[in-house]
Amino acid sequence: MGYFIEEAKEHLDTIEQGLLNLQATMADSERLNEMFRAAHSVKGGAAMLGFAGVQKVSHHLEDCFKLLTENSVKVDRHLEDLFLKASDILKDLVEEIQSPYAAQGQPSAALQTAEPLLAELESYLNRLINGNQVAVNPNLPALTNAALKKMLQLFKQGDSPTTRQQLKVLCDRMLQMHTCQEWQTILQTTQRAVANTSYPYQTIAAVIIRDLKQAGDLLCAGRSAEITASKNLQQLAGVPKPAPVAPPVAKPTVNPTPAIGNRQQISIPLEPRAAARVLLENFDKQQLIEMADFIMKAIQ
Repeated sequence: MGYFIEEAKEHLDTIEQGLLNLQATMADSERLNEMFRAAHSVKGGAAMLGFAGVQKVSHHLEDCFKLLTENSVKVDRHLEDLFLKASDILKDLVEEIQSPYAAQGQPSAALQTAEPLLAELESYLNRLINGNQVAVNPNLPALTNAALKKMLQLFKQGDSPTTRQQLKVLCDRMLQMHTCQEWQTILQTTQRAVANTSYPYQTIAAVIIRDLKQAGDLLCAGRSAEITASKNLQQLAGVPKPAPVAPPVAKPTVNPTPAIGNRQQISIPLEPRAAARVLLENFDKQQLIEMADFIMKAIQ
């Protein structure tokens, strides 16, 4: 078993390296074939040793890599993400082989996660191959339009902690409409913009409504790979509220002609450099020398 695990890890490294830049790998037939052979080898070894979970996932990856070698596919971020998640699950399953829980026959959490993910990967890949159009829920246009109308109503209610919280909850619901990475990312960016109180509420509203309307149209048209947050939305989401600027320290005033018997006073800040500046501005050279001499004697 130890030999299989070491060999499987080498094959998994080969797969991961090819997936990290899948678009470039698609242009290199030899690298594609290496990924296919790596998945095939893991599948064969797992079948011989009875590791059903590893065999199942590696078999699915092998089939997907075969589709890549036989078809021209325009790789997008969602496809890369699905492949990498499947590769990570296969890694987890290989690691589980060495776990004492595996010997006890406990169900694999990684394998339970794998089944819906692999189904989505194969379905998405086949849709890309068959016309590069991603099928969408027929109710999706109505759902996105209803969500945008609700969002517009919330913006019209004016800025308050309550409306901002309601907008966040609405974004959480919209996240459930589709699992593609681009849709998820733009809604997460929107949530950060809503939470940022550094900009006027109406400015945030105009940018968010425009960006999400465009994103929803692209999602419904099966063009999710084109969804991206505008620079304005990214700015609204990424710039933190400026820290309050401390008021300038007023220079201490010294009465140039104090009455006899009155003692002149100045305020000295605790910060050493600031204190030194105050002293330099209010005492002549001889006075500073005398103070320095006194201070040196005091600290000895």
